[in-house]
Amino acid sequence: MILNTELEYKGNLFPSNITKYSKDVDVLHFSTSNNVILKLTVLRDSVLRFTYTTVGKFERDFSYAIDEDASRGYNHLEITDDEEKYVVTTSKLICHIHKSDLRISLYDAADNKIICEDELGFHWEESYELGGDIVKMSKAAQNGESYYGLGDKPEHLNLKGRRFENWATDSYAFGKHTDPIYKAIPFYTGLHNGKSYGIFFDNTFRTYFDFCSERRNVTSFWAQGGEMNYYFIYGPKMQDVVKNYTDLTGTPRITTIMGLRVPPM
Repeated sequence: MILNTELEYKGNLFPSNITKYSKDVDVLHFSTSNNVILKLTVLRDSVLRFTYTTVGKFERDFSYAIDEDASRGYNHLEITDDEEKYVVTTSKLICHIHKSDLRISLYDAADNKIICEDELGFHWEESYELGGDIVKMSKAAQNGESYYGLGDKPEHLNLKGRRFENWATDSYAFGKHTDPIYKAIPFYTGLHNGKSYGIFFDNTFRTYFDFCSERRNVTSFWAQGGEMNYYFIYGPKMQDVVKNYTDLTGTPRITTIMGLRVPPM
């Protein structure tokens, strides 16, 4: 007879130490002892894709958000390691993957200064309500860092100190601080010390972004399901980040004269 029917609440779960590494051209796999795999794809010298699975294999790799004609290719790719970390180097970025817990640190290859680094990094929680995992990522906020993006939001330009639910909602007569509203673009840019980067969180589940709201020096994003799958895009100029992002996701096609509602000449 089953006496205890309560679900076991495990809370946040984390990757353990890396036990295996493999490379297939521009795709790197890092496997841990508790079945987590990080797939790091080098798309360009300044664009890296990070995808995590907690079940030892990945879902079918497909996205409506990515332009099939997006630019790919890099000038330099080198992978080295020491006792503590793997180091992936391109002509624009240096990426450290820590062997003990899979945390990521990203540096500018030109001056070796920090751009973005994991706080807790990737972690997850079992979703008893929806099934599967709630996938989470937390990043350490750099000194004086500010954040922009997520599409139309009735907020200040700098999103620091705010939390958002990214889910398209027909919110009638919305006012300042109303969230969510009608547009959901899971892309933001961070800016500090004259360096700008972007993160595009490619996940179709309901997603959330916290810009130092819950914890003063931590920025995080998470989704109610699916895989943790995000693109890191480096500038260092803001316009470079936006250019690389729009190359990745595609730009709107030029509309017709009728679409612009311009009277014919």
